[in-house]
Amino acid sequence: MCAVQAGIRDRRTLVLERNERPGAKILISGGGRCNYTNLYTTTANFISANPTFGQEILSRWSVADTIGFFERHGIVGKEKTLGQLFPMSDRAKDVVQVFATLLQRYGQALSLNSRVVSVAKGANGTFEVAYEYGGELKYAHANGVVVASGGLPVAKLGASDFALRIARQFGLDVVPTAPALVPLTITGKDAEWFAALSGNSVFCRVFNERISFEENILFTHWGLSGPAILQLSSYWRPGEAIGIDLLPNHSIEQLINDDRMAGGKRLVSQLLGDFYSRRLVEALGKFLPIDTKIASLGKAEAKRIAETIHRFALKPAGDKGYDKAEVMRGGVATDELHPQTLEAQKVAGLYFGGECVDMTGWLGGYNFQWAWASGYAIAQAI
Repeated sequence: MCAVQAGIRDRRTLVLERNERPGAKILISGGGRCNYTNLYTTTANFISANPTFGQEILSRWSVADTIGFFERHGIVGKEKTLGQLFPMSDRAKDVVQVFATLLQRYGQALSLNSRVVSVAKGANGTFEVAYEYGGELKYAHANGVVVASGGLPVAKLGASDFALRIARQFGLDVVPTAPALVPLTITGKDAEWFAALSGNSVFCRVFNERISFEENILFTHWGLSGPAILQLSSYWRPGEAIGIDLLPNHSIEQLINDDRMAGGKRLVSQLLGDFYSRRLVEALGKFLPIDTKIASLGKAEAKRIAETIHRFALKPAGDKGYDKAEVMRGGVATDELHPQTLEAQKVAGLYFGGECVDMTGWLGGYNFQWAWASGYAIAQAI
């Protein structure tokens, strides 16, 4: 996006791409469908040491700008859920093709299989970038360098700490990083219980002391995943407990009272069966009197049911790490960057954009919107 927008301004750029094809992470996003923006993007959907930092960048290139940009180049969006916009074709490769076409149109150079070795700034203010290509060491010289190499997740796609190393090399602070939008693991005595439910998906509210999300959770053989868990993981810290409301749109106490009014002849398992799979109901039998008639429930038992269903507590052992994370939390400190251009305040001509900056979006297209907005803002300055 940065190279395309620079081309529109008649600026010449060289894109050094480590992979053998461009847009590798775009191609796997959204299950290969690419959720390329979110209709409701605000700075509230980002995690950062300074979450309001992105306000100016996101306002200079809005969601409407993203939608218009892709529509002009043949991609019409469709909303799935919660403002998530996907191409009508459901093909991430169409998004990559837009950029490939525009790079050619504006005469921007793209060098694939190019691994940057070093970035240095000379006394005359220009940069020298050394990179490996075809087994040879090559050099590029420019007035500006844009570091948009992403974060640490998915090493098999070329992810690395390159951006963080360059930032530190030039004396910029880096906010400590961690996997974000990542599944959580369960070990110890509870592991077998979760593993037995592998494949079950339930609409829940997951929460901790900081925030809550209402979406599906997915039980797996190693713990928990699904949209709600991925969202909460960005706000979770090792050693902390999380809570799960397994029935966020109902009151289990009210459902029990309603059933009692109707005679209370049903078993607790039958009431729970209105909302959950048989496997989940049976698993909840470890904690609840599922074989008891509702009319026979005592106050303590009814309270235990409510506590379990609405405030199911667990303490994850950890997360699945960068290889399973969608994004990286932390990155180049926003205090080091100009809020309008993302230029390093200490190093004229050095820019950082996208995921390597300490602006981590929620699941659902927010990180792509930040990427497009970053690229646009930087291109207006170079």
